[in-house]
Amino acid sequence: MASLGVAGTALAQTPGAQPDAPPASTPDQLRRMKWWHEAKFGMFIHFGLYSQHARHEWAMEDEAIPIPEYQKLAPVFNPAPGSQRQWAKLAKAAGMKYMVMTTKHHEGFCNFDTKLTNYNAVKQGPKRDLVREYVDAARAEGLRVGFYYSLMDWHHPDGAKCATDEAARRRFVDYTHGLIRELLTNYGKIDVLWYDVSWPLKADGWESEKMNKMVFSLQPDIIVNNRNGLLGDFSTPEQHITAEKGGRAWESCMTLNDSWGFQRADDNWKSSKTIVRNLITCAHDGGNYLLNIGPQPDGGIPPETIRVLSEVGRWMDTNGHTIYASDICLPRRSNYASFTRTGNTLFMHVHFWPGEDVSIAGLMVKAKSAKLLKTGQSVTFTQDEFRLHLTGLPMDAPDTPVTTIAIECDGEPTQDTDFVRKNRLRPSVNI
Repeated sequence: MASLGVAGTALAQTPGAQPDAPPASTPDQLRRMKWWHEAKFGMFIHFGLYSQHARHEWAMEDEAIPIPEYQKLAPVFNPAPGSQRQWAKLAKAAGMKYMVMTTKHHEGFCNFDTKLTNYNAVKQGPKRDLVREYVDAARAEGLRVGFYYSLMDWHHPDGAKCATDEAARRRFVDYTHGLIRELLTNYGKIDVLWYDVSWPLKADGWESEKMNKMVFSLQPDIIVNNRNGLLGDFSTPEQHITAEKGGRAWESCMTLNDSWGFQRADDNWKSSKTIVRNLITCAHDGGNYLLNIGPQPDGGIPPETIRVLSEVGRWMDTNGHTIYASDICLPRRSNYASFTRTGNTLFMHVHFWPGEDVSIAGLMVKAKSAKLLKTGQSVTFTQDEFRLHLTGLPMDAPDTPVTTIAIECDGEPTQDTDFVRKNRLRPSVNI
């Protein structure tokens, strides 16, 4: 992943403010991606030698660690067997539907069994195929399986030279295509291939068309992203939430603190409220949310990760259907709530609970009923052309970290706050 700065709660961008987007999804993409659009929420896992170093996944480059020195991490990297089962169980408990694990990150170390290099988990410290363990763990929990693969490689002797030396490019591209072939041949059905960082080549240098043709010949139902220089099946905003235009699929990937890989001193954890709000924001505009964990070198999950994702999971137990089955939602204006919808049902997710009453301005359809999702309690409301006013609510929020109110409408809910601004009665300047 790119080395980016701090990311807090992200706000969806106004569709009209986006640059021109690539073409909308094709019928074949929609077929392959049906499960993915319904899933909405996935777990990203960054795990490798950088986890052993415990100072961020970019440490090899950011600290200019010489390769012979960095390689000393490989013999001592030895995660406990069964670690991946705990990752998968936490993902399922959090309401996630798929997982994407690093098979090879920029450091060049392969977490899988490969015949193309000895710099891999089977020949080094673990003496085990960590990707195999991950695949088995994800499937045991009924989760879809994704592979992250970094094209950039700081370890391979041709990893930089390939940009200026054709013989080096040929060797490195053959090596890269060979590793991807092994990954998509040796582990059964794989659901997602998540390329990363195409430096120092462009799509033609990587022979990305040939690469993707091979990928789909091996895995006809797979989904690929857009980071090998081609459009792929979906876009990948990183550490921010930006909706695509024109119906194109997109997935926002974010860290749980400020690091992708384990960094012992990084204590800037996002709250469960921030995670839930980000998930709602993605679902609102038809996107997915890929949330990262960085396991410890022994494969254990940092306690704060468990705490936050467990809180998210308890919220999803009640509210998950407002995310998974949701359609693109037009209402978005509120200073204490965000929205998703399914058909004609609008879900008002109140993240700053004001107590007793809440309102929606400019709702352009009629509400038929309203209830608190957590308790099932009906909510009293009045509505005029400017405001839907829900009253008689408890002073304390009935759910945590966000309380959802389900509002049944007589048509697809839309919102026009400009209508309120222009037409609201202004009877007198005399008070």
